[in-house]
Amino acid sequence: MTSKTASTILTALAFAGAGLMSSHTALAAAPVVTGAVAGLPDFADLVDRVGPAVVNIRTTERVKLGQGGAGAGGDEEMQEFLRRFFGGQMAPRGRRGAPQQPQEEEVQRGVGSGFIISDDGYVLTNAHVVEGADEVTVTLTDRREFKAKVLGADRRSDVAVLKVEGRNLPSLRMGDSSKIRVGEWVIAIGSPFNLENTVTAGIISAKSRDTGEYLPLIQSDVAVNPGNSGGPLINMRGEVIGINSQIATLSGAYNGISFAVPIDEVLRVTDQIKKTGKVTRGRLGVQISEVTRDVAESLGLGRARGAEVAMVEPGGPAEKAGVKVGDIILKFNGKDIEKSSDLPRQVGGTAVGSRATVTVWRRGSQLELPVSIVELQEEKSPGARPTPKKQTPEQVPNALGLHVSDLSAAQKRELKIEGGVMVEVAEGRAATAGIQQGDLILQINNAEVTSAAQFNTLVTKLDPKKPVAVLVRRDNASQYLVIKPRAQ
Repeated sequence: MTSKTASTILTALAFAGAGLMSSHTALAAAPVVTGAVAGLPDFADLVDRVGPAVVNIRTTERVKLGQGGAGAGGDEEMQEFLRRFFGGQMAPRGRRGAPQQPQEEEVQRGVGSGFIISDDGYVLTNAHVVEGADEVTVTLTDRREFKAKVLGADRRSDVAVLKVEGRNLPSLRMGDSSKIRVGEWVIAIGSPFNLENTVTAGIISAKSRDTGEYLPLIQSDVAVNPGNSGGPLINMRGEVIGINSQIATLSGAYNGISFAVPIDEVLRVTDQIKKTGKVTRGRLGVQISEVTRDVAESLGLGRARGAEVAMVEPGGPAEKAGVKVGDIILKFNGKDIEKSSDLPRQVGGTAVGSRATVTVWRRGSQLELPVSIVELQEEKSPGARPTPKKQTPEQVPNALGLHVSDLSAAQKRELKIEGGVMVEVAEGRAATAGIQQGDLILQINNAEVTSAAQFNTLVTKLDPKKPVAVLVRRDNASQYLVIKPRAQ
């Protein structure tokens, strides 16, 4: 290697070294970032403040073993297997074939979470956490344990109220779930997989998510897993805005979407349980479904809104008020019903025995009907379905693909309807819309159907370029099905 080449290499290395030295110097001179990253919250102080009021909840159930007990047969077979092959120790069996005395054994049912809402020992959790439990144990972060009494549980909202005998207990402050904002930071504290006082954080993903019949849920991306149920969802002010209750998952574990019961609804339920031990809700006596855009346009509503009445309970408040199948309920006590799920929430929150006004859309016009609210009861099973006549060759479907027949007076009395026709044949566009043989057709667009002849006349007057809303009754429920025009 020549001296010139060596000089060039040394020069290059010197520049590289200088570059490395410059880079190192720049790194050394850069300020060291400590503490929270700018723009992101620091949850540590918040967790220190609220964590002691979050509790672990264990439930046990007393199970009878032995003759007639749960799993008795399987237990005896396992004991015999252990004795023969592994010398397993068994409880004395007594004389061969002699009946055993039933015995009780406490078995752990599950683990959940909860939180204390007052220093005298009121605790909130999910109803499904304590359902079926014979004994409930509440454990605080300082390892104190209390036997809890279940004051009441409401399955519809999934809220349970417990009471432990304690004084000066740590407690959480309640927030206002009506003021939450999508995108704000929240934390969850609970016992996922029995890992006590686990903290996870995220943001509110959506408000008023329709996953329950009687309440809209808060959706977040906070990690919630089995065992988190009943724990609090807490905002950055340290206020409880919900109870973690559900996850959206295909595997059973966290999938990025979790749901919490809004604290406003929780407190309404809690107040009733503390006063009476149960929750009372109002009932209108209807089954409802969503109003689609096609149905709204066909009925002249302009846009999809309200709740479609699919069934009216015989003798119920709605029937007494004059509500009919096919009505679209637009308002309850003057408040708009934008989605069908709005109606049961508003009715459920109305005092039993009070008077209310229901605004309905019926055959092109609005009606206001006074109604008396009664207490919510369990749903009744559907009634019998009428049998269609035997199909004959001369049955020719009309332009919608339907052949219908009149109902007898006896059938109308049995079904408690005044008009309507029965579908004998459904094909083409009608079949595509979901209409079946044996269905009853009560209304077409805004016209009430009174007979087969009148129905066929109405069909001949339809605009073939527009969708048609047909009110169909099947079993004991009714729904508008839209027959769309043929492709042009």
